Amino acid sequence: MPQTPEPADQDPIRQLRAEIALVAADAQAARTLAAGADRDVSEVRAELRAHTRVLNALRETQAEQGRAIAELRAQTEAGFVEMRAGFATLASGMGDITRLLQRENGG
Repeated sequence: MPQTPEPADQDPIRQLRAEIALVAADAQAARTLAAGADRDVSEVRAELRAHTRVLNALRETQAEQGRAIAELRAQTEAGFVEMRAGFATLASGMGDITRLLQRENGG
């Protein structure tokens, strides 16, 4: 005939069941926290990717502007060279005119 457990024997079993229930609840809470952390990490990664795209776009814009500035500088320098040549021609012509006027005036 099987023995029926005495009430004193059932206390440890109840305690184990209660502890198992607590462990199960803790495990569920840990899973919930892990899922929340995973979402948070995903959001941070998405923001990081967005920031990286913005920085890359900014870098490209700055590179384009740098090329445009270099081109404008070259054009400006070429314009100054052209202006100096024009001023030299003008000065030479003014000298010729001055000599002709001085010759006409008996100078």
